Order: sequence, then C-alpha cells, then structure tokens
Amino acid sequence: MKQDVVPVQIRGLLPANSGVALFLGNDEKVFVIQVEHNMGAVIGMALRGTPKDRPLTHDLIGHVFQGFNIAVERVVITELRNSTYFARIILRQENELGRKIVELDARPSDCLALAAATKRPVYVAQRLFDQVEDMSEVLDRLNSQEEKEGGDDDDEESGESGPIDNPSGGP
Repeated sequence: MKQDVVPVQIRGLLPANSGVALFLGNDEKVFVIQVEHNMGAVIGMALRGTPKDRPLTHDLIGHVFQGFNIAVERVVITELRNSTYFARIILRQENELGRKIVELDARPSDCLALAAATKRPVYVAQRLFDQVEDMSEVLDRLNSQEEKEGGDDDDEESGESGPIDNPSGGP
C-alpha cells in the first residue's frame, strides 16, 4: 500500500443505542467510526488488557498468526464509501525462506481489535483524514462531562466503562 498515511490512536469509546462510537485521531483531528456493540466491547477489553476466560475470535486469530510466525505490522483505515469505512491489515511473516508482507482487506472494527490486542500502530489514509469531520470538540466535551460526573460507572455486561473511556492516554 503506497499512500500517505496519518498515525492515529483510539481516543475514546462511547456506547450508544446503535453500537459504539469509536473516536480515532491525533492532536490535529478526531473522527468517529461506528462499530457494533460487541466489537466495541472487544476493543475496549483489548485496550485495557482485560483478562478473558476463553479466547475470543480475535484472540484465536492472534494465536494462529503466532503459530505461523506472522505479525500484525499495522492497520490502515483507507476510505469511506457510502457511509462505510474500509481498512487494510498489513501482516509480516518471517521464516527460513525469507520475509513476506501480505496486505488484506478487513473491516475497520476487526483491524482495530487486532491492533489493540497486539499493540500495533493504526493509520488513516491522508485523503480520508482530510475529508472526515473533526469531532475533537465533541470528545473534549464528553471527557469534561465524564470528569464532572466522576466516571466510575462500569458496565459489567458490555465490558465498557462509563460514557467515555480514553484508554490510549491521549488528550
């Protein structure tokens, strides 16, 4: 994938009726990708390092990767088409025969879950980053509201905490 990209981090998770709003961004801009409730919970658990009784699908994929000496290099959110985000996961395999890089099409939620679980970098295509709406003020407002309310409401069922969770430590 030869294109200009911008590094981003998961800046927050906001549970909603229709799923989870995943805030991605950097100091310049933050934007939102909607994911299903269960994927939001999986990503939140991975970011917090929450232990699980049994491996989830993304854990299983990670174990398969390990078995074949495959590592997640990075993930890239590539485009937005008809209100749907697209992403690529870049994998690296090294063995006695050499090194191989493979790039696969994947849902952004799957890419983000794997990136969070393996602590790998996330990027957004520059042209996409330039076109998405900046939601930095919304995230700041939600974080301020969370601080005022105390932010200790854990939702046991979903594995998410409070209305906003800033697990990456960014502003």
